[in-house]
Amino acid sequence: MSGGIWLGIDTATETASVAAGQPPAAQSGAHVQGARRHAAEIIRLVDFTLGRLGIRPGDLEGLVVGDGPGSFTGLRIGWAAAKGLAHEAGLELRAIPSLMAAAAGAALKLGAEPVAACFDALRGQVYGALYVVHPDRVETLVAPAVRTVAELARAAPVRPRMVVGDGAVRYADEVARWIGTAPTPLESLPPAATLLIALLEREGTSRTIEDPATAEPAYGRPAEAQARWEARHGRPMPDSSRPAG
Repeated sequence: MSGGIWLGIDTATETASVAAGQPPAAQSGAHVQGARRHAAEIIRLVDFTLGRLGIRPGDLEGLVVGDGPGSFTGLRIGWAAAKGLAHEAGLELRAIPSLMAAAAGAALKLGAEPVAACFDALRGQVYGALYVVHPDRVETLVAPAVRTVAELARAAPVRPRMVVGDGAVRYADEVARWIGTAPTPLESLPPAATLLIALLEREGTSRTIEDPATAEPAYGRPAEAQARWEARHGRPMPDSSRPAG
């Protein structure tokens, strides 16, 4: 890092958020609630956030985007904005798991304790992961994947102190049986884009996007329409966004 201003964008959940600042501190930010507003509002949020600092995209050091998994449509919107801005201004582009950002929000209260993050994946499942967020690094104890809460609990090497996210709230009874306390909603945590800025300099957090033109977020699984098409035709959709393997 050379000490410049970075822009963070996350659209993996119902909340679209943007933040800007010199890592690890966000100095400006904005967010909107409601997935249907993401496409219409994301560029306005960027303009507002940068405008408060009196800068343009070309003045940025780089851009960090939430890597999912999460809402297929939401991720496409956030990544399209991030890739377009990075290409236009010639910026470095990095990606950090959105689940990790949620865990980092809990770590502000807990410190370096195990935290599970769960986003709603529908069909009785969550996008789930387990982290320990340290001041200088993040340990990934269970990598992001589609699971039920019970499956995540079985995969976890330790019991988390807290489980956060809309998926955790949706399956609150299962979470309570797992850790003995109620889950924490995303609304009680700082916006995800602010947490992306906070995580950027820590070891074990980000991946560098070498080719923004072809890069894709970690969707977690194919979109519902893609899954139906593949089930009907018995083969992968051409130009499928399904991760390899």
